[in-house]
Amino acid sequence: MYESRIAADHLTVAAVEGFCPEIDALAACNLSGHGFLRAAWYGAGRAAKGRTLVLRGAQGVLLAAIPTIIFGPALLGARKVPGSYWPLRAPLIAPGCGVSDLSHALGHAAASSLGPVWRIGPTRADDEAIMRVIEAAQLANWTILARPAGISWVVDLDAAKAKGWPRPSVGKKLRAAWRKLGELGPLRWHHVRGSGWNAAVLEDMGRIEAESWIARTTDGRGAKFMTPAQRATWQSVLHDPALAERLSAAILMLGDRPITFCFDLDDGPVRYGIASSYVEDMKRFNIGKLANYRSMDDAIAAGQRVLDLGVGDSGYKEEMGAVQGYAMTDLLFVRSRTAALLLARLWGKPLLPARLSRLEQPGAERG
Repeated sequence: MYESRIAADHLTVAAVEGFCPEIDALAACNLSGHGFLRAAWYGAGRAAKGRTLVLRGAQGVLLAAIPTIIFGPALLGARKVPGSYWPLRAPLIAPGCGVSDLSHALGHAAASSLGPVWRIGPTRADDEAIMRVIEAAQLANWTILARPAGISWVVDLDAAKAKGWPRPSVGKKLRAAWRKLGELGPLRWHHVRGSGWNAAVLEDMGRIEAESWIARTTDGRGAKFMTPAQRATWQSVLHDPALAERLSAAILMLGDRPITFCFDLDDGPVRYGIASSYVEDMKRFNIGKLANYRSMDDAIAAGQRVLDLGVGDSGYKEEMGAVQGYAMTDLLFVRSRTAALLLARLWGKPLLPARLSRLEQPGAERG
């Protein structure tokens, strides 16, 4: 561990090996309200240990934790904030962590633990914690490169419930699909959460992916459970009871055969759709739609206010009542200005200094 006191003994910055307990403490109370960003989430399936930059204020109060792992060829020394690609990747910033405090940490020698280049993303472009990190890093003389990572589609569940969910026409189609599918055998939903998670559940979802369109791709991209390694990654996440309770699945069984599923993450009032799939030979019964609408029904019943369906494939999302919500971005923090100029050709344009960027907004004051 590298530790040093800075700013007249007010702040302590430390580079800690692994994903330390401070992460879980900040997950319970952070500026963005992301309770799922726990040590087990960052460390899932990692063969090599990570490293966490921890910032503390007066009386040892936790201010920030930036976990990272190796990113790209090891010789380059680049690192990234880990975690599942969706819903987002982000460090943990306490509400009381100011830009000045964070910039001190990012400019200190201990920040060398982040490497000469480090990545946050994909992440929300409008996240207050991310904007705070960007401004602090710029003050600490890092150059930040940004590239767009899509627009997330979200459903206002309160509005959907008020309008009467689902629409009569949609409900009619879903009931017809259920009846036709039921002619093939007994149907039941298997709902899993918390202590209900086990290896057999993950294997059922892997079986579905192995019989889906994903299996026809050359690299199986998009699968979450198809291989033993993928299942082991999620099993390590589910060993954390707090995350096991936040993660849920709805699996449709035709007799003893799993045929479609939705895999979701609850984070405060938001339900994130992590993954869904269905077996291809049952495609004609619209079983993928049955799973998606089951997830939405469950979210409404649980009192969730937003269903976040992620980026891409807008067709079925718009049919579910989703609208474009917020932009996602992928950020690269580069110490050397020369390296930043070279990487900008591959990654994206450097961000303007945060304060200058705000001045250029319509209606902003100019001095």
